[in-house]
Amino acid sequence: MTQTSWDRTLFSTSTAPATTLTHDTGLLLLRLVVGLSMAGHGVMKLFGWYGGPGLTATGKGFTRAGYPAGDAMAVIAGLSETLGGLGLALGLLTPLAGAALTGIFINILDLRGLGAYFPPKGVELEVVLFAAVVALTLTGPGRFAVDHYLPVLRESRPRYSLLALLLGVVAGCVVLLLRD
Repeated sequence: MTQTSWDRTLFSTSTAPATTLTHDTGLLLLRLVVGLSMAGHGVMKLFGWYGGPGLTATGKGFTRAGYPAGDAMAVIAGLSETLGGLGLALGLLTPLAGAALTGIFINILDLRGLGAYFPPKGVELEVVLFAAVVALTLTGPGRFAVDHYLPVLRESRPRYSLLALLLGVVAGCVVLLLRD
């Protein structure tokens, strides 16, 4: 494939080739597991559900980690995880859901550090979830998703996927710069 044809393929506005039933079922399963896991983490922060800390304790944790306005950061993180996770699970505005979760994972990995990969102090789970978010953002949610019925997302997936990931990286890095 020549550079010019690669550029046309990557940035074209034509619809993607048809996918198989197993491909779309696999994407649905991955979206549901990763998206609902992230949404669950978000409601743990926001409401204390599933034994989570709730906003007050999460805000104190953000303050201890060096973020300004810990309570506001707890709300932002909780909403990003909840809405990004639900968006991913539903396949609704998947590029934006991926952007929200990308910003979250950049901060999680910075806080946890990259000194060890495997448990008990490693970031193995975070890296796997982040890779799944990036992969779903790049591949799209498949046919069994709300985005499948939104022509603008169906027709320009590569462009929006890359821009969304860039937005998530920039937002995540800006939040990191706010830390003490």
